Amino acid sequence: MRNTSKNTPSSTSVNTLSQAIFTVNRHAKTAGNPKYLYSLKKRALMKMIREGKAKKVGLHFSKNPKFSQQQSDVLIECGEYTFHIPPSKEDFKQLPHLGTLDQSLRNPRCKMGLQQAKGILEGYTGMSDSDDKNKKLGKNNYQKPVFKKLGDSFF
Repeated sequence: MRNTSKNTPSSTSVNTLSQAIFTVNRHAKTAGNPKYLYSLKKRALMKMIREGKAKKVGLHFSKNPKFSQQQSDVLIECGEYTFHIPPSKEDFKQLPHLGTLDQSLRNPRCKMGLQQAKGILEGYTGMSDSDDKNKKLGKNNYQKPVFKKLGDSFF
């Protein structure tokens, strides 16, 4: 029998959190609006680093640099999983550069649904998707301006 309660100590274990981050990261890569999922991933990783559950290993050259020839990402190791996040200025000063990413190293597979993973990470970080949804709803309240025909009165 599986324990699916969100408040159990096992739901915040390093392995469970790593699997949840892996699932969120995998879905964010193909999501229509991945901004919330990537911010959830980053906040969870930063909290794990502060708690000593994960550590920054070094810098890697990014596989897909945005606007430049080269871009680096921070390699973070937590449990059996490794992840990349954008670096801060302090990371460039403190962390060693590891060169290019080794394509043969892969994260282990896990079978966790996106909703379960989001629930685990939202409970762990305190973030909620409702803030993001409220912003989207505000965009729909926009009304197009109405223009009168030439010569018609505005009053």
